[in-house]
Amino acid sequence: MVYVRLEQDWTDGQGTTHHAGSSVDVDAATLADLEARGIVAAGGGGWDGPGGGGGGDDKDWAGPTGWAGPTSTQP
Repeated sequence: MVYVRLEQDWTDGQGTTHHAGSSVDVDAATLADLEARGIVAAGGGGWDGPGGGGGGDDKDWAGPTGWAGPTSTQP
């Protein structure tokens, strides 16, 4: 399974509509179909993390921010 960002609205096999700009988890066969139909950008089989631009190139995303890990006041 892979997360992809939709370029167009798409209704999945269960009848659920997913809107353009949303990310969905699809299998390889569904991804190929969506790419062929232009619903996702070709080669866009990845997730860039929060705020990413799509396309699966997550090299610029450093991971979640705002949390430095567990902290303790004990020595």
